[in-house]
Amino acid sequence: MPETKKITETQSNYNDLEQMDTISILKNMNREDKKVADAVALVIPQITKLVDALEDRFNKGGRLFYIGAGTSGRLGILDASEIPPTYGMPHDRVIGLIAGGDSAIRKAVEFAEDDIEQAWKDLSAFKMNKNDTVVGIAASGTTPYVIGGVRDAKAHGLLTACITNNPHSPLSKEADISMEVNVGPEFVTGSTRMKSGTSQKMVLNMISTALMIKIGRVKGNKMVNMQLSNNKLVDRGARYLIEELNVGYEEAEELLKLYGSVKKAMDAKGK
Repeated sequence: MPETKKITETQSNYNDLEQMDTISILKNMNREDKKVADAVALVIPQITKLVDALEDRFNKGGRLFYIGAGTSGRLGILDASEIPPTYGMPHDRVIGLIAGGDSAIRKAVEFAEDDIEQAWKDLSAFKMNKNDTVVGIAASGTTPYVIGGVRDAKAHGLLTACITNNPHSPLSKEADISMEVNVGPEFVTGSTRMKSGTSQKMVLNMISTALMIKIGRVKGNKMVNMQLSNNKLVDRGARYLIEELNVGYEEAEELLKLYGSVKKAMDAKGK
């Protein structure tokens, strides 16, 4: 059977890039980027299915794991790392893993993505349970590390999903829920850190943000559980309390110092 054509490897819609002036390069890149949101919109039904399943599993103590290699792995780690400061969740609830380990975050580890058994070994270190969910991220949908991790997670009874940019890829066939974002050829042929990476970041934002809203980490439209880890965030928290509690700035600051979070201050005041 012939291999499915990889859209992520098809020729760019543009040629002779080195002959373009700077503004033409940038305008053409921007023209391509405008296609990304529309491509993501087409997979909202699949994202919805995943978030709804995650909400139930999360409320039972389950965790969300992202696995990927290269850019895809780094994007998963980025999304996971932002959950504790933004929503006040423990660091062990949303976890990003990259082929090659933490050293691969900054520098590529040769051939790490080609080991089809390693992802489950990496996941197993976290003592996986039936309420955990594994989301594999791979633009090509052919990365062995990611395919193996999703395959093995599913075999152990976990919910699995994937984010890929090639329809009908081997990865999609392994996952319970497949989010296939067809952004078309890259501006630089095969450079999936561009539109493909942008689409992955958007989908990850949607998954984690919607999940945090659904499990009660947002009130109204505010990050009331954010960690008050710098002056900017303390100021933001104070302004939230001023708006919600009708108090002055100094009192809002004192409430934050006393209770440690916007949410706890609001709960104490019955709001």
